[in-house]
Amino acid sequence: MNKQHNTYTTTDKLITKITTWIAGVIAIALCIWGIITIFNLFKYEETDDAQVEEYINPITARVSGFIKEIRYDENQDVKKGDTLLIIDNQEYALQQQEAQAGIQIGKDQAAALQSNVATADKIAKVSSAQITATKAKLLRQQQEFARYQKLFDAESATKQQMENVQAALNVAQSDYQAALDNYQAALSKVNDNKSQISPVLSEIKRRELILKRNKLDVSYTVITAPYDGKMGKRTIQPGQQIQLGQTLAFIVDKETGKWVVANFKETQLHNMHIGETVAITIDAYPDVPIKGKILSLSPATGSRFSLLPPDNATGNFVKIAQRVPVKIKITDDSPVVTQLSAGMNASVSVNKNSASND
Repeated sequence: MNKQHNTYTTTDKLITKITTWIAGVIAIALCIWGIITIFNLFKYEETDDAQVEEYINPITARVSGFIKEIRYDENQDVKKGDTLLIIDNQEYALQQQEAQAGIQIGKDQAAALQSNVATADKIAKVSSAQITATKAKLLRQQQEFARYQKLFDAESATKQQMENVQAALNVAQSDYQAALDNYQAALSKVNDNKSQISPVLSEIKRRELILKRNKLDVSYTVITAPYDGKMGKRTIQPGQQIQLGQTLAFIVDKETGKWVVANFKETQLHNMHIGETVAITIDAYPDVPIKGKILSLSPATGSRFSLLPPDNATGNFVKIAQRVPVKIKITDDSPVVTQLSAGMNASVSVNKNSASND
């Protein structure tokens, strides 16, 4: 019985010792973790409510029509000016040709009116010469009439001769008046033709503007990349009909770079300022530290920019710490940065001491 009792006691002591060591290790680990946590709480402002952001812009159609050709694939890198897709432009090309024909018709009409103006001007010059001739003839007849009037008064001319001279004078006066009227009519014709030129030139200008618009429509049938970037998911196919303003694809802008938007609690902002250096850890690459710099702090909490902002004046009020978006520029040139994609989760920490010293 004593032997069994001693064996039991030794085993129990061993188990107790092992348990004590395990508890001690756990306690030490908890203490270390607690010390590190407390140290970080005092030294850093941290949040894991952060994501990598990039500009993701839609590619929209500026004209309607049928897709003729697609020249990009999903997730493809593209350069600025690369052709993404082509829309059938036959209808727009016909409209452009129609506008060009209308311009040519207007130019022909303007040329014809210019020719009419020149012709009417020549007629006016001829009428002016006729006025000079008829005026001279009228002056001669007036002198002839005055001479015969004196002869008639002296009874040296017959009444028939006087009547013939009077008739010749009347004819000369009529010819002179007719010449004046013809000249005025010729001038009116010149002015009429000139007045018709201005509307034709205005119409040509209008049709030229229509032609420019048609050329723009033709150019819009070739959709190109607005900048260096990476295409997103493709949801269109050749032969598909698209409408004006329809979103055709999305492109991620690679020229403006990447940044992180970290949503800090409002109680964490008193030590932060623009230009402060921050440490970023991406969940996809937890072992690669990335440096960043605060670019700006949002002028309002994230909830204020939501579709339905909360109104604390209605219902029961429960005080909740609000979060404020902080935009952080990635300043690190690590190769990992080029592999980051918009929407990746991140953790951000800000050194309180550096913020206070700054």
